[in-house]
Amino acid sequence: MTEHTTRRRPRFWILIGLLALVVIVIVAVAMNLPKPLSVSDASFDLSSIEDGIYGGEYNNGLVFVRVEVTIQGNTIAGVRILEHRNGMGQPAEAITEKVVSSQSLEVDAISGATMSSQTILKAIENALINS
Repeated sequence: MTEHTTRRRPRFWILIGLLALVVIVIVAVAMNLPKPLSVSDASFDLSSIEDGIYGGEYNNGLVFVRVEVTIQGNTIAGVRILEHRNGMGQPAEAITEKVVSSQSLEVDAISGATMSSQTILKAIENALINS
């Protein structure tokens, strides 16, 4: 072996090690991506839910939301966000007003805060399921 070949071999193994590290990081990130959300209020019959305050929460991996939903007279009288851990999704909290005014979870997400909007809706759905 020449001196030139001997010097290249450690570089090769360093490159292979770095490549393996990159693959490990990519797999770790992919495994921790947020869970997809699907919110459906097709099964909710507000007339069958008794008056009261119901709690619900949802954690999709990036955003966590805990809510209280007030049912009064077979309507969603209010939604209060008790906890909302998010990145920049605070504007999504306005979605609770849309839910109350439409009496439905089928509302458009707040632009620029889609992930938080969907997580809030899922927490509301969980509260209604627990009613």
